[in-house]
Amino acid sequence: MKKIIFLAASLFYSVMSFAQEIQAGEVPSIVLNTFKQKFLKAADVEWKLKNQLYNVEFEIGRVDHEAWISNNGSIVKHKQDIQTNELPGAVSESISRNYKGFRIDDAEKIEAGEKLLYKVELKTASKEEDVVFDHNGKLVESY
Repeated sequence: MKKIIFLAASLFYSVMSFAQEIQAGEVPSIVLNTFKQKFLKAADVEWKLKNQLYNVEFEIGRVDHEAWISNNGSIVKHKQDIQTNELPGAVSESISRNYKGFRIDDAEKIEAGEKLLYKVELKTASKEEDVVFDHNGKLVESY
């Protein structure tokens, strides 16, 4: 019984330290100003504090977005859902050439500093794979 309580407490504290939901009023004004300037039409905004970064999930239109903003107001990373037809041609060609039999289940555009990446969830009837490409269709990561 002690092990179960210890495991439950450990899980609770690890989840709490990983991400903490916060109210917009708790977000520094420099972070809020950056967010409002960059994402003027954001709706359904939810803030979290994760690893010293302000993580915000929101929608523009019906498109899901997620951004990480540092406490000095710099956007560290921005991710948005995209349609498969919005993938660059080089990425689509790389998928067709290297992942025969897979279909694209989900696609995201990720801007991190100077990098522009595309994360794609690929599926077959029995396999699932997440792959990340650069803008030129070069495989960056697969898991």
